[in-house]
Amino acid sequence: MAKSSLKNPVIILLLIITIACSTKLCKAIESPQYRVVHSESDFEIRHYRESVWMAAPAYEISFHKATRDGFHRLFQFIQGANLNFSRIYMTKPVLTSIVPGEGPLHSSAYFVKFYLPDKFQADPPLPLPELNLQPDRWTSRCIAVRKFSGFARDSNIVKEAEKLARSLSRSPWANSTAATSEYAYSIAQYNSPFRIIGRVNEVWVDVAGTGASDCETNPIAAY
Repeated sequence: MAKSSLKNPVIILLLIITIACSTKLCKAIESPQYRVVHSESDFEIRHYRESVWMAAPAYEISFHKATRDGFHRLFQFIQGANLNFSRIYMTKPVLTSIVPGEGPLHSSAYFVKFYLPDKFQADPPLPLPELNLQPDRWTSRCIAVRKFSGFARDSNIVKEAEKLARSLSRSPWANSTAATSEYAYSIAQYNSPFRIIGRVNEVWVDVAGTGASDCETNPIAAY
């Protein structure tokens, strides 16, 4: 690893987390709660409960650069750059949502999101204004999910999203993509960048419905 990388506090923290977790010193990392309501060989439908995330808008042309920029600001926030001076445990996944046509030269824009631990769900710490972060309060929702391995890169995320779209087109959820969602899709990353083997990523896309029964029964009834 280049010496310049070791001077980056984000890289140092992620390296410490990776070593600690690999030696079983890492406490359980919180994630948003959900229930799988339908499962196929190449995708599943989940019902996620209400939750609060902290979001970093990033107007970059590159998914990789946007995620790096957004996470750097979120890292400062969880390390105490908030009006409460609260230090916040890392959670997973880091979620990058793609907004088509809102970025430079009509390219995609991005929102990089950090799930707030249960301790801060009811009363999120206020980020320092210069970080340009904003709370993202989710209502309960239904999400179609496709898993993929390796690193999430500009070269493969669109292909993975297209695979999910094709799977949904052949399923009872063919016409159920949520029209009210402002995002085309999101990429969820669960691992430190230092983990090489066994990486887990997901493509998320909202589908119609807000309750678990809606996720499971509405599309099938209309099929």
